[in-house]
Amino acid sequence: MAASVHKATRTYGTGATVVPALQDVSVEIVSSRFTVLSGPSGSGKTTLLNLLGGIDRATSGSVVVAGQALDQLSSNALSDFRARHIGFVFQSFNLIPVLSAYENVEYPLTLLGVSKARRRADVMALLDAVGVAPHAHRKPGELSGGQQQRVAIARALATRPSLVLADEPTANLDSTTGAAILGLMRTMQRERATSFVFSSHDPQLLASADDVVHIRDGNIVSIERMAEEEAPL
Repeated sequence: MAASVHKATRTYGTGATVVPALQDVSVEIVSSRFTVLSGPSGSGKTTLLNLLGGIDRATSGSVVVAGQALDQLSSNALSDFRARHIGFVFQSFNLIPVLSAYENVEYPLTLLGVSKARRRADVMALLDAVGVAPHAHRKPGELSGGQQQRVAIARALATRPSLVLADEPTANLDSTTGAAILGLMRTMQRERATSFVFSSHDPQLLASADDVVHIRDGNIVSIERMAEEEAPL
């Protein structure tokens, strides 16, 4: 399993103002699959994504990613674990505006102390794979939305993480660009055996999923798993 969540609850607030975002949730994220967390706004899908990414911690229960129980890590150890094992793709791209596309993808490798020669080889290979190598020295403001999302995907994959999390990755893209981005992520997932988990209610993304986890009111109501031989191309 790429990740597992066991009887996880996440509440916010204290006393009479406690609000449950997730309630006793359990789910397994299968390795090297496309998993979509689906549900209406406020259902808890982003909270679950944040627990898987170690951005937030469960109030109770456990979250295990790449064999590591996240609740057993200190804040510093959790930050280091995220940097090495988890990639993030945000709907607003979250690229650093003063850095070029190349520098944005290089940044997580720099934080890990990867040598300059290896950084250059890895970054250029990724930019080429996502189709933006000709724009390597452009800053985010000089790129289209689709190009920025491609750079964000390259950055998420730079450290060769076992798990990539994406929060509504196609929300700010038109349908044609969104379809191209989904195709790109599917290709990268298969070539790198990376597990992708998305929060989304985009019909295109749902149709492309291997597994769909349906969430409502902080509870998992159903899980659809497609047989491997039936997975979308």
